[in-house]
Amino acid sequence: MIESFLLGAIAASCLVAALFFLRFWRETRDPFFLSFAFFFLIEGANRVALLFFARPNEGSPWIYWIRLVALVILLAAILNKNYGRSR
Repeated sequence: MIESFLLGAIAASCLVAALFFLRFWRETRDPFFLSFAFFFLIEGANRVALLFFARPNEGSPWIYWIRLVALVILLAAILNKNYGRSR
């Protein structure tokens, strides 16, 4: 019961963070903010998906692959921001 509550709280927090980064992206049009929004959106959806598992603390390999994709998107945005062509 408490696991479901905590997963819901984390998912809601991730989705709120995604909305903030979408707002920042809309104001600046910087793809860095858009990648952070995607990261938090994927993480929020990932936490919601964990709610449908019988034992959410064990997880599944698919959950970790989804997290890896989200982190690679974030890493690519950071590398692009630091080493990409300047505008």
